[in-house]
Amino acid sequence: MNSCRMSQAPRAPFVRFRQRPLAASCAAVLLGLALSAPASAQQVPPQPAPQPTDSQAAPASPNAKVADKKNKKSENTVSNLDAVIVTGIRASIENSLKAKRNSDNIIEAISAEDIGKLPDASIAESLSRVPGLATQRLNGRANMISIRGLDPGFAGTTLNGREQATIGENRGVEYDQYPSELISGVAIYKTPDASLIGQGLSGTVDLHTIKPLDLPGPAFAVNLRGEHTTNGKLNPGSGVGDMGHRASISYINQFFDHTLGLAVGFAHLDSPIQEKQYQAWWWSMNNGPGSAEDNWGAPHTPGMPDGVISQEGMQLRAQSLNQKRSGLMAVLEWAPGDHYHSTLDLYHSIFGEKKFTNGAQWSSNPWDNVSYSNVGVTPAQPYPIVTSGTISGIAPILQNQYTKEHDKLFSAGWNNQYDFDNGWTATADLSYSSAKKKLHDAYLFTGLAGGAFTSVDFRTPAGNGYPYFSPAVNLADPSKVVFTDPDGYGYNGRQEFDTQKDTIKAVRLEVSHPLGWIFSSMNLGVNYSDRTKTKQADVQFAWLNGNGSTRDTYDNHFSAPVNPAFLWAPTSLGYGGIPGILSYDVLGALANQFYLTERNGQGDWSRNYTVEEKVPVAYAKFNIETTLGSVPLTGNVGVQFVRTDQSSTALQTNGDTLVGSINDGTKYNNVLPSLNLVAHLTDRQYLRFGFAKTMARGRIDDEKVATSAGLSKVQNGPAAGQVLWSGSGGNPKLKPYVAVGTDLSYEFYFGKSSYFAAAVFNKNLLNYIYNQTTLDYDFSHYTNNDPTLTPTSNIGSFTRPANGTGGKMQGLELSGALEGGLLTQALDGFGMLASFSLTNSSIPTSSISSIPGGPKTLPGLSRKVANLALYYEKYGWSVRVAERYRSSFTGEAVALFDQLGYTKYLPNKQTDLQLGYAFSEGSLNGLSLLLQVSNLTNTPDKTAQVAGLPNNVQVTRPLEYDTWGRTVMFGVNYKL
Repeated sequence: MNSCRMSQAPRAPFVRFRQRPLAASCAAVLLGLALSAPASAQQVPPQPAPQPTDSQAAPASPNAKVADKKNKKSENTVSNLDAVIVTGIRASIENSLKAKRNSDNIIEAISAEDIGKLPDASIAESLSRVPGLATQRLNGRANMISIRGLDPGFAGTTLNGREQATIGENRGVEYDQYPSELISGVAIYKTPDASLIGQGLSGTVDLHTIKPLDLPGPAFAVNLRGEHTTNGKLNPGSGVGDMGHRASISYINQFFDHTLGLAVGFAHLDSPIQEKQYQAWWWSMNNGPGSAEDNWGAPHTPGMPDGVISQEGMQLRAQSLNQKRSGLMAVLEWAPGDHYHSTLDLYHSIFGEKKFTNGAQWSSNPWDNVSYSNVGVTPAQPYPIVTSGTISGIAPILQNQYTKEHDKLFSAGWNNQYDFDNGWTATADLSYSSAKKKLHDAYLFTGLAGGAFTSVDFRTPAGNGYPYFSPAVNLADPSKVVFTDPDGYGYNGRQEFDTQKDTIKAVRLEVSHPLGWIFSSMNLGVNYSDRTKTKQADVQFAWLNGNGSTRDTYDNHFSAPVNPAFLWAPTSLGYGGIPGILSYDVLGALANQFYLTERNGQGDWSRNYTVEEKVPVAYAKFNIETTLGSVPLTGNVGVQFVRTDQSSTALQTNGDTLVGSINDGTKYNNVLPSLNLVAHLTDRQYLRFGFAKTMARGRIDDEKVATSAGLSKVQNGPAAGQVLWSGSGGNPKLKPYVAVGTDLSYEFYFGKSSYFAAAVFNKNLLNYIYNQTTLDYDFSHYTNNDPTLTPTSNIGSFTRPANGTGGKMQGLELSGALEGGLLTQALDGFGMLASFSLTNSSIPTSSISSIPGGPKTLPGLSRKVANLALYYEKYGWSVRVAERYRSSFTGEAVALFDQLGYTKYLPNKQTDLQLGYAFSEGSLNGLSLLLQVSNLTNTPDKTAQVAGLPNNVQVTRPLEYDTWGRTVMFGVNYKL
């Protein structure tokens, strides 16, 4: 490539300095001195603190000795992150530091230790080790990234500088869709510049595939790994075991005197996940002053002491899922001469998942007419907690669920650059990205025949942990557990088919030209993207053969035994005290013992929608290269103009009846100035300043025009017996998050792979998005489609995304790496990496701040994030122990009867281990062995619910406790 800096990352804009006087002063001094420097200053070269030739803040290429001609062909070395020439843990750190050091932006980077081998089991796991980053787990695997403690939705993600379509309803990329074996490196931009497209509010993650012409010669690598999960086989009949594997192959070569390069990679994953889930439904005080009986008029609970808090229901579920993914990557790079350079990169992935979730649950609140005996309590504040005893009158609800997901991702990009040899360089980039998803979900209910009840002995922890429940009946006995509707849901089962398609078409044009005075060059460009996401959901209800399907003919106590032909070995819930529950082939039973009816209700129709975003962008960036006195000063200043035309189409209903379609949308403009300055204090010390106005659109499904509402009879709580409205919907006129950010960072590099960095940042939120729940919403314009229910009132609760203004976020980041050999020769080969970030936020209004005692912070924000890694690498041996920590954060508000509560995600700490040995001579040269243990201490995911008791006293009690066990991988890597 050439100096046109096609896909650089964010840099900070011109905006108000008043929130950060110190930072503002630094910026004013730096910029003022820069502007006052003589025009000839550009002729004084900065000290050899190398700048990336590409705007994506690339690391210096290790192939500096490759011919000049080749360097002109491909200057975008960030795509390789020096991954191939040097290998190993220390080399990976060294290459990442080169990227960080050479950037005009404040960035972090990770590079592969070798071709097709990122340092961790997945891209997300590797990203979680970067200063200021943390993972968010799904099914026990890190699949989303939080930058600076913020919700993953605040981050932007690109592949080779291009926005990517996503399989979820959000725009956030799920990183487990991208095989780590096909990614050569990642750059994380914490400050933007004017040429960055698809930036995020918290930062931007740019994934890179290999560039074959950046390598001096051919390369070939094969990786094979076996995988074992330690949670056992929870659902034996499902076929999901505890063993898996992953394999990859990569081939790179150059032809025709190093003018044509080809890189091809294939990766396959077959991975089991076994999850033990527990959920405490809700908590209350049943008897005594201020209790549900006293304040809500609930029935008295026999045997329950007065003035104690008890759990009002529970759910134990064992989930077994198997993920299969095949990914293919190809890069064709052509540079026939010094003027023209072309790169075509393709990526295709097929992802499949089968999930079996079987569990037992029951409700045990006063309205269920349960009674207690032998009650034991544990002292606690503000009230004692019931932790043991026997509950009588329990109606167990067993739910067996089958979910199948099939995803296809495709991405293509064609980048062409031409150097006119007169200073002008032109770039044209065409790209297309698509993501298709098909989902089939089905579940059936079983319970005790004839609406029978049983008793349950229990011991539950006062804090977090698994409980012990011992029902008096064997829940795995097919003669006692039958198909029925034990809790009166109004149907015997449910099936849903979802399809979703997301496409992004984009074109980008850019020209660059050298300048004089304090500017080395300028970049002028335009980008146009058209994104369309469409979702369709179709729902069917299942009814037992012989049972009715209307309100007049349906009998919830109608039952039938499970056909022995479909029975599987019992599902184990032994971790929660229940040795086994009935397990069976859900699809087989559904096809033979049930009949189906179409049942798309208003809430289901509202999930059929299309959202389209047409976004033209124009930008100008001026690259700074001058001196501030005797101190070299580099960076850039620019502005981006973004025009957004968003629209949504959805189905229009009258009650549950489909009557047509509805359209709505909005248009808005954003001007985003940016400034980045880097003072090269010495050849090892850098002071960086960034100032930027950034924007990030919210969730795509938040922009849908669809809404839904319905009536339901409240069974529990203070409104028991009332028929109340509730509803939710999207907001097609939703505006994006907009913030003005200031960043100041100091970096000191020493040794080969050692450094220290300290950074502070501030973001003033001009506009943000939150879920607004209105408890007194007027539903008089909605149609009641259920003539059997007469609303008590037209007033109810309605939730939709809304914009808020004001608020801020401030933080501190410390990071460093140290080679042990710098301290003493005895520690040669040892090393350490560490980082810590502290972030505070406040917003005037959110769905949580409206709750009495609720925090006024951004949902999803972890205040503290820390990482620590210790490693040893010498004589072919490598050992790495890494631990990451993320403090608690709040989720969105949840409705609890006629009150609001919210979910709190508790702190999480995970430790991983990696052992390896690489043969460097003889017939085994090129072969390496690798042992990895993920989640070494079997860290659980824990949440708590924060809500009010009947007397409005706020309490925080456990909600979820889930574990996935350890994942052990052993494999071999071979390279040529």
